[in-house]
Amino acid sequence: MSHVLSITLPIYLLIALGFASTRFGVTTKEEIRGIGVLVIRFALPALIFRALSQRPFNEILNLNYLTAYGVGSLISFALMFGFMRFAKKRGLAASGMAGLGSSASNSGFVGFPIVAMMVGPSAAIALALNLIVESILIFPLGLGLAESESRQDDPLHEILFFVFRRLTRNPMVLAIFAGTAASAIGAPLPSALFKAVDLLANAATPAALFAIGGTLAGLSLRGLSWDAPRIVVAKLFVHPLAVAGVLLLFPGFDPQLKKAAIIYAAGPMASVYPLLAHPYDKDGVAAAALLGATFFSFFTLSALLLVI
Repeated sequence: MSHVLSITLPIYLLIALGFASTRFGVTTKEEIRGIGVLVIRFALPALIFRALSQRPFNEILNLNYLTAYGVGSLISFALMFGFMRFAKKRGLAASGMAGLGSSASNSGFVGFPIVAMMVGPSAAIALALNLIVESILIFPLGLGLAESESRQDDPLHEILFFVFRRLTRNPMVLAIFAGTAASAIGAPLPSALFKAVDLLANAATPAALFAIGGTLAGLSLRGLSWDAPRIVVAKLFVHPLAVAGVLLLFPGFDPQLKKAAIIYAAGPMASVYPLLAHPYDKDGVAAAALLGATFFSFFTLSALLLVI
């Protein structure tokens, strides 16, 4: 147990530090937003680029991982979407956002530091593969369904173009393409440029954890309803179980990547979740779900690491 806590406790202590710092006025919301911008637009993309550019191209293009994590995430999305849409009679926007919250993990901010201590260098490769699944599959699906409710009179191709344009402006998506291209070409970066990328990448983990704590301190629970706990349960339990179940179909799967996939899936949802839900007036439920999932994930992830 002490070994598990030595992995999870430092992660959540940094989140708690960011939370307390913002709650007691040591840092402002604007300063936390600035740290978040640094992480999302520069540090995490640098980490992803560094990981991909230094690995052989055939190792990056891991179709088994993409399939297993993608199908498991789709199962979690479909179960939550179907439950909200048909059992609870929610609209497309609410159901789509619930599905997204139950299947898109906070892989960069919370998952990566834990997975890196568990499996080493494979953690960054798995992170990039997760982002491919989420960028190409989960986010377009959730946003597309939500957009279809608010743009019922617009043609389908305009909705799809809107979602595609939002995703292609994401720095982490661009880092995936750049890192993959660098790996395929095989040409190393100039020393000075690589050192700059390396410095940014090393800043990603502590800054990200501090930023998510500060972000949580500013979240409102006004949208707390039974929908939020349902999304929390789906994210922390259904998603990792779905991914683990699909992994059983791949007997020769790399054991380190298998651990990484399950741990990533067991993390809380992406920290941008309330921002994505805001245009559809679902940010209250999304914020409550994010806060609850981040808090309870300390206990569920610790238990999962004991099992693994």
